[in-house]
Amino acid sequence: MSNERKSVKKVVLAYSGGLDTSVILHWIKATYGADVVAFTADIGQGEEVAAAKAKALRTGAVAAYAVDLQEDFVSEFVFPVLRAGAIYEGYYLLGTSFARPLIARKMIEIAEAEGADAVAHGATGKGNDQVRFELSAYALKPDVRVIAPWREWDLKGREDCIAYASAHGIDVPVTKEKPYSTDANLFHISYEGGVLEDPWAQPPAGMWKLTVDPEQAPDAPQVVTVAFEHGNPVAIDGERLGPVALLAKANEIAGRHGVGRVDIVENRFVGMKSRGCYETPGGTLLFHAHKAVESLTLDRQVLQLRDDLVPRYAAAVYNGFWFAPERVALQSLMDDIQKPVTGEARLKLYKGGVTVLGRRSPNSLYRQDVVTFEEDSVYDQADADGFIKLNALRLRIAKQLENSTGK
Repeated sequence: MSNERKSVKKVVLAYSGGLDTSVILHWIKATYGADVVAFTADIGQGEEVAAAKAKALRTGAVAAYAVDLQEDFVSEFVFPVLRAGAIYEGYYLLGTSFARPLIARKMIEIAEAEGADAVAHGATGKGNDQVRFELSAYALKPDVRVIAPWREWDLKGREDCIAYASAHGIDVPVTKEKPYSTDANLFHISYEGGVLEDPWAQPPAGMWKLTVDPEQAPDAPQVVTVAFEHGNPVAIDGERLGPVALLAKANEIAGRHGVGRVDIVENRFVGMKSRGCYETPGGTLLFHAHKAVESLTLDRQVLQLRDDLVPRYAAAVYNGFWFAPERVALQSLMDDIQKPVTGEARLKLYKGGVTVLGRRSPNSLYRQDVVTFEEDSVYDQADADGFIKLNALRLRIAKQLENSTGK
């Protein structure tokens, strides 16, 4: 064992209870000779975290934590990203991206409480999650040691992990391997790898879990009203709900109508293109409702400024820079912009589609007496003549130069 490995005495492991992290728990103990503290975060992934805690202790952890972080997840991560109107490369609502810094934050808190000198995760060396976990960890605890077994050991894949588990008596339930990998939380489910690595291949039948097939969705549309206060959703159809309950209800309503499926080829931070399928029913509903209320309440130039910054904000979140000063500064600006975004949007859900039917706000900048085609006393249409000529001046000069030079 190297001196570097000998120096590690206690490790906090982000533990799911699955094959990979169960093998990792044993491997760290055997390879580093360190105590392992397992940490399982409940962010609404639909798995029993108490069972993972018990399994971690059976597998050799000296302590195990199972922590319900759903309220923190929605209030401190889902809603801030929603307020920013963030979307990555035109489609992806970032559900996995902003879950990682929350898990890392709690992992570092546990490391501090346990006196651990290292943290560990099960992310591979090809993906974005390793970057998100580790950038967050270093931002919060600069001197922490990070152990990433998939970058260190000689195990190559699932079969090697199964063989390792069998050789060391690790409890791994026999389950049919899915032809793709998934990651779930209260906001979304992501699907990638396996058969999805061919970007021409259609997702397998039965893959989607949160949404019905749009073709099988109800033949009658459903109209939903979403209320916002300062950019945060607070009620659905007049029922005021807390953040977790509201997102759960939005998921149920939108999922019933097949809303929120995305199939994209995206650019990973590590440099490769990757095909990902994402299922975000409630998030899609809230995203469109939010934009509808913004259209009434935000000044044109302010909205354009925000939209100019969305790609930079989304890239910062996607690439793992949640705790970086630029994301924090952008969030402050986004939240300041959201102060007048209070009101309601009415939307129709039908066969996978979302259509805005109406919007209203006490802070509306929309003036019917200004935009009407009927006679009014607040807008002199003759003023548009000078406005157009001034804006056309540079175009006219350019064309005159082209005519005179023949170029």
